[in-house]
Amino acid sequence: MGILYHQVHIHSSQEILYKAIVKEIGSWWDKPKEVKKDESLILEFNPGSQHGLLRMKVLTLEPNSRVEWECISIHPPSSPASAWTGTYIIFKITEKGSVTILDFYHVGWDEKSEYYGFCNYHWGEALQNLKKWCESQNSGSKV
Repeated sequence: MGILYHQVHIHSSQEILYKAIVKEIGSWWDKPKEVKKDESLILEFNPGSQHGLLRMKVLTLEPNSRVEWECISIHPPSSPASAWTGTYIIFKITEKGSVTILDFYHVGWDEKSEYYGFCNYHWGEALQNLKKWCESQNSGSKV
């Protein structure tokens, strides 16, 4: 199985990055709706009718360190999100000197999926938006 991987160096604190992933995701990716199901926290995103509703089960929340989701939604085969079902998204946060490092993994991909490269590219764009948002919090400016 394939892994989509990005490493982003962010000139902001681990706390700001963690907050951006857990509480401010609508500022850089898509605004989720939080749903409780079977005592689990589920995030629901609606990026558009071509994808359908994205549902992520929150598996791990380690403050300022790690966030992990499991994609539990099912999508039409024509949707790039169809390849997400059963995959895991991991945000690993570390600090090195004055830089916070985000290691992003989207694990469990079928490398033969027609959407493998497409989704990898778009995750790169989303993570650049995340970087900009975090760094804007240092200066007080808005993205």
